[in-house]
Amino acid sequence: MMKWAVVLCALVVLSECNTKISLIKGKTARETLMEKGIWEETRLKFPYNPMAKFYQTGDEAMTNDADLSYYGVISIGTPPQSFNVIFDTGSSNLWVPSTYCSSPACQNHAEFNPAQSSTFSWANKPVSIQYGTGSMTGQLAYDTVSVGGISVTQQIFGASQTEAPFMANMVADGILGLAFPNLAASGATPVFDNMMTQGLVSQNLFSVYLSGNSAEGSVVSFGDIESNYYTGQITWIPLSSETYWQINMDSVTINGNTVACNGGCQAIIDTGTLPDRRANQ
Repeated sequence: MMKWAVVLCALVVLSECNTKISLIKGKTARETLMEKGIWEETRLKFPYNPMAKFYQTGDEAMTNDADLSYYGVISIGTPPQSFNVIFDTGSSNLWVPSTYCSSPACQNHAEFNPAQSSTFSWANKPVSIQYGTGSMTGQLAYDTVSVGGISVTQQIFGASQTEAPFMANMVADGILGLAFPNLAASGATPVFDNMMTQGLVSQNLFSVYLSGNSAEGSVVSFGDIESNYYTGQITWIPLSSETYWQINMDSVTINGNTVACNGGCQAIIDTGTLPDRRANQ
């Protein structure tokens, strides 16, 4: 059965049942680089290509936008090692930095240490993911991944060995992809698909609520719809492709005037590409 995406009539998104993970709206990479006085230099050196993650063949591509500022905490291993990750509906892989990585981007982020986890095992398979601003390479592995109290056993994930220089300026350590399995690099199974397979959620859906200017209040939820996060009626929209969360869009209008997508187009509901001024829209 085709999965369904959801669009709300209000300014907020969906919900929760089994678990709710708080998201933090920290400084964006652009803000950090501007404070250091090197934004223009970095922007020219690592030009941002927002469509790079949507037009790759083979390995799944993920784009590190300078305005990716919402992240939450997960843990990997036994005992758990914590990481800040972006919950990204525009990609499918989970990966975090590892102690085998020598890139500057790894050294100023939390690194996963396989030797400290009793449930860890290597998958003996490499992973390479192309970014809009660089790339990451590493090895796939298995371990227990905990997301908001839900523990997914034998979850495959990437342990990075190299990362693009631009990642050194990101707050988040890694990415947790929420798109479909056929987009995952090296055939890895996404975290949410394992949640469903292992019967860890009461309903096979997840949802995201993103607050405005406040650094608090944003959440990603797994398993049910929580009515406290929206008003009005939910409009359910069938997916046009079970890859990204892709839908048919009729048009984009502002004050009754069509400004984009005239005559219809394809759109992707992508939590991993967020404009910094989204809260003012």
